[in-house]
Amino acid sequence: MEDHKAAGIPGLSPDGKPTQYDGMMNDPEMDGLTLYEKKALLVNRELNSHGMGKYQWSIFFLCGMGYMVDLLYAQAFGLVEPAMKQELGFSTPESGNLFSSFNAGLCAGAFVWGVLVDIVGRQYAFNLTFLIASVFGLCLGAPSNYDGILVLTAFVGFGVGGNIPIDTTITLEFLPQNRRFLLALLSVFQPIGVVVASGIAYGFVPKYACGTGGLGADGEVLKACSQVAAGQPCCDKASNMGWRYLLFTLGAICLFIFFMRFVVFRFQESPKYLLYRGKDAKAVQVLHNIANFNGRQSTITMEAFAALTDEGSSVGSAGTGKPTLGAGTEQPKSSFSDKAKIELARYKLLFANSAIARLTILVWITYMFDYWGFSIAGSLLPQILLNKNREINVSTAETYRNYVIIYVCGIPGVLLGALMYGVPLVGRQWGMVVSSALMAVSLFLFSAINTQASNVGINIMEYFFQSMFNAILYGWTPEAYPAPIRGTACGVASFWGRLFSIVSPRIGTHLLASNANGPLYLAGSGVFVCTICIILMPRKYMGSKSY
Repeated sequence: MEDHKAAGIPGLSPDGKPTQYDGMMNDPEMDGLTLYEKKALLVNRELNSHGMGKYQWSIFFLCGMGYMVDLLYAQAFGLVEPAMKQELGFSTPESGNLFSSFNAGLCAGAFVWGVLVDIVGRQYAFNLTFLIASVFGLCLGAPSNYDGILVLTAFVGFGVGGNIPIDTTITLEFLPQNRRFLLALLSVFQPIGVVVASGIAYGFVPKYACGTGGLGADGEVLKACSQVAAGQPCCDKASNMGWRYLLFTLGAICLFIFFMRFVVFRFQESPKYLLYRGKDAKAVQVLHNIANFNGRQSTITMEAFAALTDEGSSVGSAGTGKPTLGAGTEQPKSSFSDKAKIELARYKLLFANSAIARLTILVWITYMFDYWGFSIAGSLLPQILLNKNREINVSTAETYRNYVIIYVCGIPGVLLGALMYGVPLVGRQWGMVVSSALMAVSLFLFSAINTQASNVGINIMEYFFQSMFNAILYGWTPEAYPAPIRGTACGVASFWGRLFSIVSPRIGTHLLASNANGPLYLAGSGVFVCTICIILMPRKYMGSKSY
């Protein structure tokens, strides 16, 4: 047995006992797989043997914080916009610039971080996104002019924008295969973020607003000081600090999360990223580090990878002798031109055949109109609800309390979405079809009613199904693509969505100025497009094994 240990026989652990890799040379599950996929299969088996250890739960909660912050700010801008507009004096159509600025930053962040996470690795992106969001977030409440706020908002968006494509990618690559429903459950942090933002706003905005709920002593809405004569009552900065306190608090939350990610927790680079970069030894070391963190012993060895096939075997080009993705020690030694070809080969995986090309195009369209719909809902529903409540004499404080009630109902929506992963004949695809259709229906219904109970009830319905749909969509997207292109695929899909979310609030705010229900029709129609796209998705990519 000592001879076996010295020789590093594949299939034997360091103490010479058989492991899950024993007999892998005759493993039928490896038939037809590329070299990279064979190595990824070994990583999957190793992580499966770990189960949900401390490291996996730490990753889950820290990546969940990324989800939380994504909607923390999206909700916050909808909540502070009325108070901000009252103090700074910009028009209703101009208020769309706030949401467009944030969404422009999100759009750039989704694309840049989504692509970078597959090039420089998961580790840098995991930390830098929160560093950027916290630095600019802490400054966001300081400016006294609208243009300064718009610039800072765009930079906050750039940091926040990478969170969902990065965090889903990272979580998937550390989860055991039988725990992938937790990808959908990550979205539970989004309604938590909305509730946190709404709760903080409820505590700050009505209390530190101009006059009483924005009204002067005579009951009229106070105007910005730039819009009234000198000496007339107006809404100034000193009497309207509530929205600034909210934004300062959100910046502090981002800084705390960065501290947890960078200082308290030691993130290990994704083994699958290291594999397709040819850094097999580092991948093995990471798996051993994770096992140690979990209080377990790792059995995977370099010999297990080396025994799979020769160095010339490559992803999509077996027998060419050219080192490509996952080609072990030869890849880092390759020339610059060969490395450039490797990068181009990665991007071609998005359209490698007709089925995956159809998948990619439909995913892009789904993200476009999903973001179209919920960007209008997130940015304008608070304003529409506030306007409707004023018509029926519901106070501003009650309206902010209702926001909390509405958004807390997104949590069971996410839980139901995660549950759909394991429901026969429903699963990911029909879970998304039903939830997107009912989300669209609720937006149309909201246009037809105006009582306090119905306003709250229909908004609860809309946010419940929005949360359910997005939970499944965000959790499923990284599953559909292999690790070499996973971050890019998620990032580009998010980029298209963010791009549409730049345009939609601007159109919505112009419609709102002339028709109170116009944005609701616009959002509902967009969400129905998502329903059609999900129906047309190829089923072979729904819940298949991830590499």
